[in-house]
Amino acid sequence: MTDQVQTDTAAATTPAQDENRLIAERRAKLADWRAAGQAFPNDFRRENTAGRVDELYGEKTREELEALPVQVKLAGRIMLKRVMGKASFATIQDLSGRIQVFISNDKTGTEAHAEFKRWDVGDIIGVTGTLFRTKTNELTVQASEIRLLTKSLRPLP
Repeated sequence: MTDQVQTDTAAATTPAQDENRLIAERRAKLADWRAAGQAFPNDFRRENTAGRVDELYGEKTREELEALPVQVKLAGRIMLKRVMGKASFATIQDLSGRIQVFISNDKTGTEAHAEFKRWDVGDIIGVTGTLFRTKTNELTVQASEIRLLTKSLRPLP
């Protein structure tokens, strides 16, 4: 019986320890960001929302988007992040919906892309770029500029 109680107690404290470790890692990233003098910029102004972009351009084909390049400026919380070497994808969410963002060394530069790789799910970012459709036909923003606006200290539920 005593062994069972000890096992249950250990299992109950492990998630809290993991969460504390994640929060400590995120606080260290925030400290690095503050040391670089870039913490919490307030000069980024979004011009579009994900829902409005989807409403206006969701029906456009790949060819129509290529013929008439559409510039957008969005801000949102990183909900999903996929890093693949020289290119990455992220899904951001704002008050109106979600949209995918494509980050590559070619368009954003290697330094901005390397910074993106250090950001966490839950961070709030600002993105400027051009709309296009991926091979899977998903409406996506090809980022030309990407900035961290707010660091998330706690992991999303």
